[in-house]
Amino acid sequence: MAEEFMTDDEQFEAAKQWLASNGLFLVGGAVLAAVVFFGWRYYEGTRNERDLKASAQFSALAAAVDKDDRNAAGKLATDLLATYPGTPYADQAELTLARLAVDAGTPGNAIAPLTRVMNESKDAELKNVARLRLARIQIDQGKPDDAIATLSGADSGAFAGRFHEVRGDALYAKKDLAGAAREYQAALGVSDPRSIDAAILQLKISDLGVSPTPIVMKGKS
Repeated sequence: MAEEFMTDDEQFEAAKQWLASNGLFLVGGAVLAAVVFFGWRYYEGTRNERDLKASAQFSALAAAVDKDDRNAAGKLATDLLATYPGTPYADQAELTLARLAVDAGTPGNAIAPLTRVMNESKDAELKNVARLRLARIQIDQGKPDDAIATLSGADSGAFAGRFHEVRGDALYAKKDLAGAAREYQAALGVSDPRSIDAAILQLKISDLGVSPTPIVMKGKS
């Protein structure tokens, strides 16, 4: 019988039968929705609390670095990595450990944390910071080819000037003075001059005995 021709009693009875057949599904759906909602709220609350604790520990780490308390800084960085590995502060802890290793005269110990940030960080800028620092260490270790390889294939972005400069340092270490001069001059030609130290670059070029050719800055005629 079509619904529009049902009597009130017949419609009420049909509604009871439908509810009996589908009520469990409706209740289950409501329960599931509630579980998802409150589960997400709990996850968000837990994550926020975790991030706050990680932030507090990073603040303590930064304070230890400012005070040049290397022992405390190293312990805090290591603990932060172990306790809050998925937070944005973990990358900073890795960079801190690398810096402490260089300051302690053991740059080889900086390679692992720098490599992890370079390969695994979700922050493109931090990846480039780590890449540049690793390349400098490789140059200091007498491995300019490794440094050039480290800088290759990366989107330098706002760090283009620094990439050119460090690549020039690597070529200088390889006794490729012409190549070094080209990289230094390329660094001077980046679109954002604030990203490089023009005076230092000019000194490097002068030390090479190469007269820098005029370079038109990007965005200017």
